Amino acid sequence: MPTQDTSGIKNKIIFILRKNGPSLPVHIAREIESSILFASAFLSELASEKRLKISYVKIGNSPLYYLPEQKSLLEKFSNYLKSKEKEAFMLLKEKKFLKDSEQAPAIRVALREIKDFAIPFRKEEEIIWRFFSVPEEEFEVKKKEIKPIIKREEKKEKELGIFDKPKKARRKTARKKDSQKENKFFEEVKSFLTNKSLEMIDIETFGKNEIILRVRKNGQERILVAYNKKRINENDIIKASKKASEIGIPYIILSKGGPLKKIQNLLKALGNLSSIEKME
Repeated sequence: MPTQDTSGIKNKIIFILRKNGPSLPVHIAREIESSILFASAFLSELASEKRLKISYVKIGNSPLYYLPEQKSLLEKFSNYLKSKEKEAFMLLKEKKFLKDSEQAPAIRVALREIKDFAIPFRKEEEIIWRFFSVPEEEFEVKKKEIKPIIKREEKKEKELGIFDKPKKARRKTARKKDSQKENKFFEEVKSFLTNKSLEMIDIETFGKNEIILRVRKNGQERILVAYNKKRINENDIIKASKKASEIGIPYIILSKGGPLKKIQNLLKALGNLSSIEKME
């Protein structure tokens, strides 16, 4: 940092942010006619002084810098969220509040990543997520509005004789079991990622029997296809290969066991194969 008085440059940066809204270091550098490195140093200093804030959402590899009163303007950058994070964002925006325990594991992970937009709080030992622009007090109002409606609907269903309790209970039990399986499978996959020092950067698909993730290690991105089964077959490998080819990056297959014996033999044989030629 230069030794001269820097307050003039800092004040200019604040003025630029007030005029332009949340900005990247490259935009600030252009405005103050300086290098990105120099602008970034001033932005970091202003952030440490709590005169501006840094976003969690990133444009490329860089966060946005904004004034405390400009947080609502971050919403226009939500299109830069990853696929599952964007899904969680849209769901939370629509519902305003989400109970953590009622969400699919992939959404629960995504909610923890979109820190600019998903704000957690606790009610009766339950984690509740609120959309960042919605006050927490609205949650109590919403609960009061919903409860009487539920009671009236339940009464009407019983009077009409269409409240099939045994069937509903079975469906609820089945859903609960499926959710438990998804949770267990996902936790096993996350444990593998931790043990192998792999960073999860996005969720492509999520289910109780198959999870496809984008992961990264040492700066290199991979597709990880996890199967909730003891033995993988050639169709599983082909499916994973096609997914990786669509995206254009290498892939990793994860399962609870190894491949079938014939697949192991084939992989071993392919290891020394140079090419397969056709006789003319």
